[in-house]
Amino acid sequence: MNIYFISLGCDKNLVDSEVMMGILTSRGHRLVTDLDAAEAVVVNSCCFISDAKEESIDTILELGERKQQGLLRYILVAGCLAERYRKEIIEELPEVDALIGTTAFDRIGEMLDQLEAGDPERPVSAYEDLDRLVLPENRRLIAAGEFSANLKIAEGCNKRCTYCVIPYVRGNYRSVPMEDLVADAARLAENGVREINLVAQETTLYGVDLYGKKMLPELLRRLSDIPGIRWIRLLYCYPEEITDELIQAIRDHPKVCHYLDMPIQHASDRVLQAMGRRTTRAEITERIEKIRSEVPDIVIRTTFITGFPGETEEDFKELYDFVDQMELDHVGVFPYSKEEGTVAEKMENQVPDDLKEARKESIMILQQEISSAILADEVGRNLSVLVEGSLPDDADSEAVEEIRRAGGEGRIVYVGRTYRDAPGVDGFLFFESEEELMSGDIVPVRVLSSDVYDLYGVMQEE
Repeated sequence: MNIYFISLGCDKNLVDSEVMMGILTSRGHRLVTDLDAAEAVVVNSCCFISDAKEESIDTILELGERKQQGLLRYILVAGCLAERYRKEIIEELPEVDALIGTTAFDRIGEMLDQLEAGDPERPVSAYEDLDRLVLPENRRLIAAGEFSANLKIAEGCNKRCTYCVIPYVRGNYRSVPMEDLVADAARLAENGVREINLVAQETTLYGVDLYGKKMLPELLRRLSDIPGIRWIRLLYCYPEEITDELIQAIRDHPKVCHYLDMPIQHASDRVLQAMGRRTTRAEITERIEKIRSEVPDIVIRTTFITGFPGETEEDFKELYDFVDQMELDHVGVFPYSKEEGTVAEKMENQVPDDLKEARKESIMILQQEISSAILADEVGRNLSVLVEGSLPDDADSEAVEEIRRAGGEGRIVYVGRTYRDAPGVDGFLFFESEEELMSGDIVPVRVLSSDVYDLYGVMQEE
């Protein structure tokens, strides 16, 4: 059967999709990249915030129209929306043929078999205990030519932040055994992957449940020994769990990017407490200063929430001043989203939507100024760049024009990322080269100019 995949939401969801794709192809099904060629579509859904939930539902409705027109046979919905809203999907989305919970996605082949056998139940469904852990077990499939991949090192979360539904749809924190992770990473390297991005709801607690202590530094050491892996990137590191040992591992292992994704969420102690966060502004500041003292070229990415229930102008000013003071490299800002079943949903003093958005915009304008200044300091430096592709020869793009203005000669322009930029969320380095390059190559580039989010340069001889 021809199957088309739509993976929505986070990079952790994408790993689950890759495992499902591997299972289906091993059973003789074919993956297609053209929706018109598909007989079945798998939607790996998200419901983390309202916008993600709406995107998932809209996707299902659009597919339902295709099914009504006879263009599709089956719609299978997996992931967080299927886990959290099983009853509602059954009642309100009759176009869905199969529902697969967050800890049952390895049963997708069985679900398709039931549909093919004419099972009268609609939708057929697969659900397991929320604390079940699905291991990759050599079933994961990544697209040919991919040079960057995610390694999901744990599932679930124990933090219970008051605004978050993740523990209720993903279960408690459980680490993937280190041997499985090393084997998965080795397989990825054999298939041409150069960059490994470690992901989980929280990476910093890795190993506590299995080994009785934090084992992320040891995992970094083991992954660094894998031939072919050039970059290892750390995402989702909670500030209160970042130990001196982890900082030293980032500093001492050459393959570990000097990059840290650290979800902070706010800087007012009062709001942090209301959010159920386990740290204070002073503690966050201390950790950042410690990291910067040990790893001076560290790049820090974070996210903040504006308009959390009860956030006052004074609270917001604390957040604004913190962003101004800390000068972080990458900042994402999200207006608070009221989620059903969370503690924060029922809190008093909900902030009006327009005020949430205004506060978000205020932080983003400030961050644009900070980002511009940080990137301007990179001009004149040589940076290693992971090539992602090239612009068309006839591209009339701002990137090409910027390189020419900065002294380039109008040769082939490539798109790449430095250690400063995680895939899919940060900026790019656009550069020209006399040599023909392949995606996945890592080459030296001299930075000629910069703007708010991107760098521009020329490749140097190695």
